[in-house]
Amino acid sequence: MTWMRIATAAVLIPAVVAAVWWGSTGLVTALAGLVTLLALLEFFAIGERVGLHGYRLWTSVCALAVLFQQWAATAAQSWTLERNLRLTRSSAASELQLELVLFVFVLGVAAIVFLSRRPLTDALGDIAISSAGLLFLVLPFSALVRLDGVSVIGPRLVLFTLTLVWVGDTLAYFIGRWFGRSRMAPQLSPKKTWEGATANVLGSALVGVSFARWLHFDAWHMVVMAGLASIAGQAGDLIESAYKRSAGVKDSGELLPGHGGMLDRIDALILVAPVVWYYFELVLASRG
Repeated sequence: MTWMRIATAAVLIPAVVAAVWWGSTGLVTALAGLVTLLALLEFFAIGERVGLHGYRLWTSVCALAVLFQQWAATAAQSWTLERNLRLTRSSAASELQLELVLFVFVLGVAAIVFLSRRPLTDALGDIAISSAGLLFLVLPFSALVRLDGVSVIGPRLVLFTLTLVWVGDTLAYFIGRWFGRSRMAPQLSPKKTWEGATANVLGSALVGVSFARWLHFDAWHMVVMAGLASIAGQAGDLIESAYKRSAGVKDSGELLPGHGGMLDRIDALILVAPVVWYYFELVLASRG
């Protein structure tokens, strides 16, 4: 299966890099929407195996609304960075409030519960998995759109985020396979080892140092951001493993040969993206 993983990555990675580097934030948002919908449907399929039937259509609509809101939020922003560098993006477009999107989601769920023919005894589980899909998958993943929307360096921030995941996952996979002895979480993911996890963190730190000059940030901050993102990404991987383990499935799907489903491919990125975004937003830059 290793050659299949490599072959799939060899096709997808250049395509993703090209879309991020040459595409607009609108294109990145559209691609993120497609990825989100595919992952969300896989998430609901896992839930159905344990009797949880999410509101697929309504949650999907609200997922796209979340991504649209994140795109709209990039229309009028400014940051003051280190070294007296100020980045500005301005637009006449009004910013849609995320709270409004979430409130509309809640209202829609309430309407579905009352109008649905499903027994009310199933409502709690159905609401739970629908909300989990939006809050634990869509909302954090949408941070990629915010990163891409940063003026001047947005695509570089996204490529940094993606490279963190790619390098970390690759090192964890091979180091864990060749040298792994200490099981990290045998009940959730028997193949994950502390050796692989350590390689993931160290590899991410090297990515941080490598991108420091390109992003014009202090190398120490880049290492800290990369380290935190690596830990968050591995947590995301384990959370998804818990989903699958509870449903008795090995992969979330079969969409990507050698990698499983779309959710399998982005499980780490779901938490890495918001860590990078908030570290940039709260530590490396101050809103002006």
